[in-house]
Amino acid sequence: MQLTSHSFQDGQAIPGEFAFAVPDAAAHVALSANRNPHLAWSGAPAGTQSFAIVCHDPDVPSRGDDVNQEGRTVPASLSRVDFFHWLLLDIPAGRTEIAAGAHSSAVTPRGKPGPAAPEGLRHGINDYTGWFAGDADMRGDYYGYDGPCPPWNDSIVHHYVFTVYALGTPTLQVEGPLTGANVRAALEKAPVLAQARLTGLYTLNPAVALA
Repeated sequence: MQLTSHSFQDGQAIPGEFAFAVPDAAAHVALSANRNPHLAWSGAPAGTQSFAIVCHDPDVPSRGDDVNQEGRTVPASLSRVDFFHWLLLDIPAGRTEIAAGAHSSAVTPRGKPGPAAPEGLRHGINDYTGWFAGDADMRGDYYGYDGPCPPWNDSIVHHYVFTVYALGTPTLQVEGPLTGANVRAALEKAPVLAQARLTGLYTLNPAVALA
């Protein structure tokens, strides 16, 4: 299988319109258009009955002590964990493309609704749900796509890995809430016939180069 995008190239920067936030000279960050990127895939094997898309960032700091703190920097040596940005399930086998902005076109305080998505698809719960849990204005269940917003003082570039899975079943059976961990566990048990990845780069730190 092959996964491509008109929105960004593999191993290159993700444009700000597909991010949750963009750099801002006065406040470090400003909310962005938060559009989901275009994705297209080909080469699915015979027997494919559905697709699933997962986007995760494996570079999120494992501790928040220094995150977005004036006069401090998140060190590159800090251990990193996964942060799930998008879980899109039960894509019909006949579909081979997701249009840019089809599932997200703005930041939605308290999160977009779910799990029902357009055309009978299902959206999982992304990890902004936990990130905003203590924010009275933003807390809620964040279904669907919400784009990059790495710490503005992180010393490393973040990688956003989009993976499409070709499944030999029409629906992915997930135990419990549709979180990244539960969807990943379901994929480990499911008949995955093939998969393909596309990785984009993003930073909010003007001192960090993407190249």
